[in-house]
Amino acid sequence: MMIRRETAGDVAAIRTVVGAAFARQVEPDRLPAEVILVDELRAGAAWIPALSLVATNAADDIVGHVLCTRATVGAAPVLALAPLGVRPDHQRRGVGHALMHAVLGAADALDEPLVGLLGDPVYYSRFGFRPADEGGGVIAPQPAWGAHFQVRTLTAGGPSPRGRFSYPEAFDRL
Repeated sequence: MMIRRETAGDVAAIRTVVGAAFARQVEPDRLPAEVILVDELRAGAAWIPALSLVATNAADDIVGHVLCTRATVGAAPVLALAPLGVRPDHQRRGVGHALMHAVLGAADALDEPLVGLLGDPVYYSRFGFRPADEGGGVIAPQPAWGAHFQVRTLTAGGPSPRGRFSYPEAFDRL
């Protein structure tokens, strides 16, 4: 497996991977919202090309994708991580794990202070994410998200910002 930045030629394969990763059995013919989200984020001002990464297999097929875009905590720029998707036939093989470590390392190298996400606390805690409501100074966009809204500070980013986390506008249309 190799992790690399997304290229212009990867868009269709990324749509396929994200669509398969987030397909819902109750609505199998409906395009998952996460596919539309990635398309809208790519077209918007929050897009950070260096933080859209793909995982490829030995045949150079894209089997996973992760994305961080510009968000804010108060007025401070931070990152929103979403979505992380792995092709179903490659899940539970370390692809998501590798993508997470790669995108967090890339974000740290870019001197980003903090990453926020909405997801399973058990899964994301292994990458250093902690529920925002544990007193870290970051307030979830929706208080009802509780422990599912998580943040991770990065070492190169300096002091962690404090205030309400705001996702890019594309998330509001989900």
